[in-house]
Amino acid sequence: MYYDGSQDFELEEDKLGMTVTSGIVTLQKDSQNLIGISIGGGAPFCPCLYVVQIFDNTPAAKDGTLASGDEIVAVNGQTAKGRTKVEVAKMIQSIKGEVSISYNKLHADPKQGKSLDIVLKKVKHRVVENMSSNTADALGLSRAILCNDGLVKKLDELEKVADTYKGLIDHTKKLLKATFELSQSHKAFGEVFSSIGVREPQPAASEAFTKFGEAHRNMERFAIKMLRTVKPMISDLNTYLNKAVPDTRLTIKKYLDVKFEYLAYCLKVKEMDDEEYSYAALQEPLYRVETGNYEYRLVLRCRQDARVRFAKMRSDVLVKIELLDQKHVQDIVFQLQRFVSAMAKYHNDCHTVMKEAVVFPIEVDLSRGTFTYDTSNQFNDGEDEEEEEEVEEAPDRVNEGQMGDLISTD
Repeated sequence: MYYDGSQDFELEEDKLGMTVTSGIVTLQKDSQNLIGISIGGGAPFCPCLYVVQIFDNTPAAKDGTLASGDEIVAVNGQTAKGRTKVEVAKMIQSIKGEVSISYNKLHADPKQGKSLDIVLKKVKHRVVENMSSNTADALGLSRAILCNDGLVKKLDELEKVADTYKGLIDHTKKLLKATFELSQSHKAFGEVFSSIGVREPQPAASEAFTKFGEAHRNMERFAIKMLRTVKPMISDLNTYLNKAVPDTRLTIKKYLDVKFEYLAYCLKVKEMDDEEYSYAALQEPLYRVETGNYEYRLVLRCRQDARVRFAKMRSDVLVKIELLDQKHVQDIVFQLQRFVSAMAKYHNDCHTVMKEAVVFPIEVDLSRGTFTYDTSNQFNDGEDEEEEEEVEEAPDRVNEGQMGDLISTD
């Protein structure tokens, strides 16, 4: 309960359903004679003084007892009631070494502070994120410093890397498909020459055709070996593209959500500060301030919690992106080396085997062509006999014609 001497009634603290518990904490000051807190509230407008912010890497932050929104009741046994925040700050500064602070711990539910106003402010920051400063100013939208976040640019770079990997996978698939089709042509070519070599009666020509056909068969084997070497490259690139990149993208989106929530609470605190300053300038009472400013202290606590989540998420994202960049650099170098070495080995092997298969020119006895190889007539279906009869009848008809000509001439 707080009594304002300028009024004829007493105002009770409006805790908004929150509870407080008392305690005492002893903090050892740092080399700069600081404990690492900022103070708000106090006389003449607010009945209590409270912690506004806990600064990082300070005695208060390392101790972890005090939090934003907690009320400061006394310093080294001297009450803080009825004092201004400047007076209490001087009390703390005047003490050397250890400082004992009596406090009332505020037990607040973060869900209670996440109002519709905070949600709308998150939406606003999402909209402003991709705007330029001039555009935001023209629309009357303020831009927070954190909106110019380097991690958002990292996300854009990540998308470009993903597109590069996707294009590399597509080109690799097309190249492997073309190589496989070429290997099948080599295989068919080799089978044809090997078949000719088997049927060729001359030993030298048979050996030459067989050797040339075997060279093409080897080229087909080299191609299959190369495909087996390069094919895992597509699987590894797909792992990066379809698992690592989406996971990092999701982590960055979660980080952005936490960041926008933190910025929303920062904006809310600023609006409430401006409201207090305007009322103080007019010497007008503000109900929430005169009743303990619990609403403001709740927002301070929510802002502190959001900041902790924001700092942790940002650290996680930076580590994940750094690891992903290292994996990208190492992986792409390894994959390209494997790809180039496999292709180079394939072409060198093909060149070597074709260089050894120099069999031309080949001497072939054309008097015994492939149509006369079947001396056993096992594939003769009767057509050859008919052709022979026609050939025999044709000379007879010619002779008869010549005789007729001679007779008619006489």
